[in-house]
Amino acid sequence: MEELIKKAEEKGIDVEDLIISAMSKEDPQGGIKLRLELAKKYMAEAEEYLKKGDAVQASEKAYKVAEEIVKALSEKFNLQEYQQAVKEGRWYTLGSAVSSLSKKLGNWIVNGWSSAYFLYVWGFHESKLSTDDIIPYLDEVKRMLEEAEKVLNAYESMHTTFT
Repeated sequence: MEELIKKAEEKGIDVEDLIISAMSKEDPQGGIKLRLELAKKYMAEAEEYLKKGDAVQASEKAYKVAEEIVKALSEKFNLQEYQQAVKEGRWYTLGSAVSSLSKKLGNWIVNGWSSAYFLYVWGFHESKLSTDDIIPYLDEVKRMLEEAEKVLNAYESMHTTFT
C-alpha cells in the first residue's frame, strides 16, 4: 500500500484528497467536516513548527490549512470549481474557487488564501522567510480558518435543524 501511495504522489495525485472525495460521495456533510478537522490539525501543526523555529514547515502547513478550507467551502456551496474537481479527480481551480467564495463570503477568503499562497512560495518553496516574517501571514490564515468554521458550523446546524 505504501508503494502504491508513493507512486500516486510521484504522479501528482493527492491520495488524501481522493479518499476524502470518495467519502464525500456517500456523506457530503461528513467530507466537509473532515476537511475542516484537517484544516484545524494543520493549523496546530503550523503553530508547533513556528514554536520550534521552523518557518519552512510552518509555511507549508499554513498553505494546507487554506487549501482544505477552500475545498470544504467549495463543496458546501457546490461551486462549479468543486464540480469540476469531482469530475476530473483533481483540483486545478483553487484560485477560481477563492474568487467565487470571496464574492459570497467576503475578503477574508482572498486575504487568507493570498497569505497562505505567499507562505507556500516564499516560506516553503523558496525558504526565504524567518519565523518572525511568517507570523502576520499565519495570522491571516488562522482568521480564515476561524471564519470558515463559523460558516460551516452555521450551515451544519441549519442543515440538521431543517432535515
